[in-house]
Amino acid sequence: MSLEDLKDEHAKGEVSSIDDNSTNVGQGREEGVANHKKDIEETPADEEANDLEKHLSRKGSRKTKLTAEVYPLMDLDNGIVGWESQDDPLNPRNFPDNQKWTLLAFVSLIAFLSPLVSSIFAPGISFINRDFHNTSQYLAAFSISVFVLGFAFGPLFLSPLSEIYGRRLILNLSNIFFVAFNLGCALAPNLNSLIAMRFLAGTGGSACLTIGSGVISDLFLPEQRGLATAMYGVGMLFGPVLGPILGGFVAQRAGWRWDFWVVFITSAVFVSVLLIFNRETNPTVLIKQKTNRLRKELNRPDLLNTYTKEQSAPSLRWWNVLLQGLVVPMKLLFGSPIVFLLSLYVAFVYGLLFLLLTTVTGVYINTYGWSPELCGLAYLGVGLGNFVGMIFVAKTSDITIIRLAKRNNNVYEPEMRLPTCVFFGFLIPISFFWYGWSTKAHAHWIVPIIGLFPFGAGTIGIMFPIQTYLIDAFPRHAASAVAALTAVRCLFGAVLPLAAPSMYDNLGLGWGNSLLGFIGVAMIPVPVLIYKYGTVIRKKYPVNLG
Repeated sequence: MSLEDLKDEHAKGEVSSIDDNSTNVGQGREEGVANHKKDIEETPADEEANDLEKHLSRKGSRKTKLTAEVYPLMDLDNGIVGWESQDDPLNPRNFPDNQKWTLLAFVSLIAFLSPLVSSIFAPGISFINRDFHNTSQYLAAFSISVFVLGFAFGPLFLSPLSEIYGRRLILNLSNIFFVAFNLGCALAPNLNSLIAMRFLAGTGGSACLTIGSGVISDLFLPEQRGLATAMYGVGMLFGPVLGPILGGFVAQRAGWRWDFWVVFITSAVFVSVLLIFNRETNPTVLIKQKTNRLRKELNRPDLLNTYTKEQSAPSLRWWNVLLQGLVVPMKLLFGSPIVFLLSLYVAFVYGLLFLLLTTVTGVYINTYGWSPELCGLAYLGVGLGNFVGMIFVAKTSDITIIRLAKRNNNVYEPEMRLPTCVFFGFLIPISFFWYGWSTKAHAHWIVPIIGLFPFGAGTIGIMFPIQTYLIDAFPRHAASAVAALTAVRCLFGAVLPLAAPSMYDNLGLGWGNSLLGFIGVAMIPVPVLIYKYGTVIRKKYPVNLG
């Protein structure tokens, strides 16, 4: 693309970037581009050419290139505060690559530990039932899945809080909350208090699951987000699988409370590191801070944030934040058939994962006579499947969209993330047919474990591309879009396991798991429909987020 071409597209507000491919960019972004247009018109030609040529040279030096993003710049004459230049080092998109990946690694550490806590004491539930004199299967299952109910609740207000007050502050406060209530779980005097503490710990631990998506949107270009999402998301799926493997041995050897002591100590260390080294990445918040500073330094109360055009910093009461947290994700969830259908698909798959986490232990104790400490090893099939699926997605996601964009006249559409979901979708029902009938027939213990391998790979291959798609399709509201996805997903993760005892009692392991497999078959066309019609729906019927 030539300099003149870029200037022409820029003047029309049609710069080829991920924000412009989405119709949900928002008024702030459109006004930012318009103001930058004015900045170009008022800047001397030589200075303008040098700035844009330098910017294009930097973008062109990347190994892959789908975008040539132009960021809104300073225009103090017109009272607008933006970035100093296209290469402003304070802009998160311009951070050095090693710094970007380090910041993402910090968030990924918590995103690994928090889901691990959700399932770590699943193999030790028999010890908890004994100590607390519990005989209810439903209460026992709920004590495990209630943690992900907190995952469903937390993002509805933590995500919008991160859009207003910044990723760093909200993530740090939530992580402290997470550590504190894990300590409460270790000290719980009865089952009811344990359930309450687990819910609150899950609420605090949910921040990393959605704010991490916002961090990816802040730091990375679209052609880098596939790998970034795979790195960030691996812990979300490996955590629940590794939890029982670790928790089974700890619970039987040292007692079930030590599951929580191990988590408390580890999370306290991880969170301390994050408190020290984490940085703010939300560009709107960074420019807001810069605007507030310049208002004082220059005595210019008229200065406006180029993204939000706010006359002053927001002052929202907690109930307004909670309302906004409910409204924006719910508008996306119920106002966009795309978000609704994809969230439903991911929620079903995630619910299946937690159904397995709460039932596999019982299957291997009753069918194969395993001890609780060995039952965690039954999840190795899912874990190995996750690992293979992660490698496949990390290596192919970004390459696939680059190839599809070239076929589309170098125009990238977020829907290009979805084709591989169809292949992985077939793995879900295959696994449940295999696992269900092999356990029903009392086949060798390794047969059901191998049968769960396709499910592990399929889970990664469905959830990662869909989450990356939502980040790309709704970049300005990435955290809220993923909050909607996470809320539905975790609601299924908390509720679906509660149906397992009745389903297996009435249908048995064979037909019970086959029923889930048939539902999985019915879900396969969802990404096909979004891939085919998603672009038209997004552009013709954008969601009004106010």
